[in-house]
Amino acid sequence: MNPNPIAIQRLHSQQLTASVRTSASDVVRWMGAMQAQDYDMAKWGIGVRLPGSTEAQIEAALNRGDIVRTHILRPTWHFVAADDIYWMLDLTAPHVKRALAGYLRRQELDEPVLQKSGSIIEHALDGQQYLTREEIRTLLQQAGVPTNDLRSANIMFWAELNGLVCNGPRRGKVQTYGLLRERVPVVKRLDRDEALGELATRYFTSHGPASLRDFVWWSGLGVTDARKAIQLAGAALASRTIGDIVYWMSPESLDKQSLAGQLIHFLPAFDEFMVSYTDRSASIDLNHARQAMTGNGIFWPIIVLDGQVIGVWKRAVKPKHVQLEHSFFTAQSEDLIRHIQEHSTPYSAYWQLPVRFK
Repeated sequence: MNPNPIAIQRLHSQQLTASVRTSASDVVRWMGAMQAQDYDMAKWGIGVRLPGSTEAQIEAALNRGDIVRTHILRPTWHFVAADDIYWMLDLTAPHVKRALAGYLRRQELDEPVLQKSGSIIEHALDGQQYLTREEIRTLLQQAGVPTNDLRSANIMFWAELNGLVCNGPRRGKVQTYGLLRERVPVVKRLDRDEALGELATRYFTSHGPASLRDFVWWSGLGVTDARKAIQLAGAALASRTIGDIVYWMSPESLDKQSLAGQLIHFLPAFDEFMVSYTDRSASIDLNHARQAMTGNGIFWPIIVLDGQVIGVWKRAVKPKHVQLEHSFFTAQSEDLIRHIQEHSTPYSAYWQLPVRFK
């Protein structure tokens, strides 16, 4: 196996070739969790894996609470299927809390202040009273809890990690918060070993072929726990050694190293196809990596041809059309550019608007 087949297998695993997912929550459940700090782009990350879906349908699933947006795995936003949120928080919140602890100390957010803040927030949101961060910040300020600098953001971060709050329905273009126990009343929990095995199975099945280092990065787990998780996954995973790297994947994906025809994707910023691996050389010429991602962790929307990143794109949603602009790493033929533009149809269908290229 060479890097190109690895990328092709990942296309199959990530449901970017012939997706069999039936709903937005099914996509997120399959992926385990999907990085989601860029909200609109992250919704397209679901949509591109759910053929025939629209932006309105993905938004509705989030507003209903089928999908939860919260801080989990690593210290950043993720989408998680509602029925996975409790066991995944139980498993991953402790190490995210350790990463948060230094910020809390520097901002003098000790346990009494946090508990007071949590009580204020819980009372304010009780009974499905959804509020924006600014509205919560005002309530905290009125109760004598200073919210200057990043204090309010880190209070909400703490509240998410403790299973108190998660996203509520959007109010226009503004995110609201709701109580997690009200948004997801059915609590599914796993013991720690079950959760470790389940997380490894989800990751390598949906992202494989991937290495131990990739899993450590994606999950936020320590190396010891990550190794144990792979062992606990057992027969759900298969491995293949390429050079000196062991790659894990589902047994069913071992032979998925080809495509039926040329495949083009307009993938969103921070898409799992790029962000969920430490070694991205299977999918991008590292000479062009800084054109697709910055040194401080910003991942741009990418154009992918047969598993290889060949350029980046921008979009602007207008009242009557979606405007797209692309930039390629190297010169491309007019025929290929025209072919790539013709494959923007799924994005047009997703927004239910015609696409125009700038």
